[in-house]
Amino acid sequence: MAGAGGIVFVGDLHRRWDYLEDGLAALATPPAAAVLLGDMECDAPLDLLAAPLLRRGVAVHWIFGNHDYDGGPEMWANLAAPERNPLTAPGALHGRVAEIGGLRVVGLGGVFRRRVWEPPAPPRLRRRAELEADLNKLDAGWNAAQRQALGEALAAMAIWPEDWEALLGQRADVLVTHEAPSSRPAGAAALEALARSLGARLVVHGHHHVNALSLAPDGLRVLSVAAGWGVDASGAVLWAGEAPRWLGGPPPGWRYAVAP
Repeated sequence: MAGAGGIVFVGDLHRRWDYLEDGLAALATPPAAAVLLGDMECDAPLDLLAAPLLRRGVAVHWIFGNHDYDGGPEMWANLAAPERNPLTAPGALHGRVAEIGGLRVVGLGGVFRRRVWEPPAPPRLRRRAELEADLNKLDAGWNAAQRQALGEALAAMAIWPEDWEALLGQRADVLVTHEAPSSRPAGAAALEALARSLGARLVVHGHHHVNALSLAPDGLRVLSVAAGWGVDASGAVLWAGEAPRWLGGPPPGWRYAVAP
């Protein structure tokens, strides 16, 4: 992609920051910017964990994944609380467009959850403000603490229609997501619909732990990045991480441009 020089997209690290450290150490020149695709599972503030990038002068950008709330509010704060992360908090991409390496990049973190929205079904809930009343409908097997924990997790890491809709009409070159569009068998066409509304020609995602560059008939490209891997916008591998999962063939309407 023209103008995309110097950006590395990093797949789900799941606390394996050694993949990042080893990959960067093997490069003759560090990238100008890194985009972390979620599921970092921060057991310490991101400012500390991202030190391999920061000490090399690499700008850190990130979205969240479905496992970034596994450790509850403390893990979430380690990722998202600005007071813990004065260096990396400005790199949060969820719900906003940022210029990175000459490209307009927009992020949409999280995954689809049935209690909120699981395309192609219509949303059950559209806004977080509806969540409390919905959770109050749970049966008596759910106590107050469980309802609160579920509500906090859904508010944090579900893909909410209000966030998706807020991006409609904005302009971007690249859409970065954790969840996959329909280029993956379990993906959702709502994400490529969002990309097309943005004018984006590239979607980059993690979550599925596979590597592939998929093409739609209209030229939209989807770059899937496996866990711990560092890949540039063309699909070129800068370093390897966890062994990718079985890829299989592309879903109908898609073809692979790059598939390991």
